[in-house]
Amino acid sequence: MELCIKRKKKTKKAKENTPGREAWRRLKRNRLAIAGLIILIILVLVAVFANFIAPEGIDDQKLEMRLKTPGGNHLMGTDKYGRDIFSRVVYGTRVSIPISFACVIIAFAIGGALGSIAAFYGGKVDNVIMRFMDIFQSIPPMLMAIAIAASLGSGVINLILAISISTAPARSRVVRAAIMTVKSNDYIESATAVGSSKKRLLLKYMLPNALGPVLTNFTFSIATALLTVSALSFIGLGIQAPIPEWGAMLADGREYLQQYPHVLIFPGLMIMITVLSLNMLGDGVRDALDPRLK
Repeated sequence: MELCIKRKKKTKKAKENTPGREAWRRLKRNRLAIAGLIILIILVLVAVFANFIAPEGIDDQKLEMRLKTPGGNHLMGTDKYGRDIFSRVVYGTRVSIPISFACVIIAFAIGGALGSIAAFYGGKVDNVIMRFMDIFQSIPPMLMAIAIAASLGSGVINLILAISISTAPARSRVVRAAIMTVKSNDYIESATAVGSSKKRLLLKYMLPNALGPVLTNFTFSIATALLTVSALSFIGLGIQAPIPEWGAMLADGREYLQQYPHVLIFPGLMIMITVLSLNMLGDGVRDALDPRLK
């Protein structure tokens, strides 16, 4: 009976010390990372409940109230059309953040697939795919995104495609490097020796164990994508009015920078806060998943 109890305790202890649980404990001890996570959760909740938080619609124009400074019924003031900036900033969370996530997910889907194939098969396959990626990486991602967006035209779908395609080569290298590191481990050789299929090796052993650096890069990539979305919208190649994208809001208010700076300050603050929270969380994820810190 005592032997059974000891075995149960050992099993329970083994479950508690899984890599995922240990990484989560390490992440919880990082105050900056948790602060970043809390900010992101708040932003997501704002996006979900924007209809209840925003006092006005995204395009409710009141020309007699144009360019009012913050105060009264307009916490962040109004823009050149008399639209409530607070409402537009709130609704902007439904635009900027989901688009940034979509860009990174698609980029990792494309680049991750190519990087996985290159790392798994190696040899000529690896050489061909990576040289092809090198050609794309020789062009700065922002410049490529501008060129693609200009050729496709403005719009949400075209913006997502432009950013995803321009960043996919870099994502492929991240996934390839992670899988190459895992591929050299002894347990992969053992799984190969017992007759595991190539599909099983890749999906069950390599990809799950390569998630650490991929997840870290994923978090940082969302921040970069958000800046790119805002930049393209700012120069007129991204989201167009009246959709309240933060970068487009900056473009609308740039002529009033000196006289009415509030028109630019609040959308700019939202971009800064979101990017900062993502970077804080990314640093925490990197530290939590770094095996050298164990």
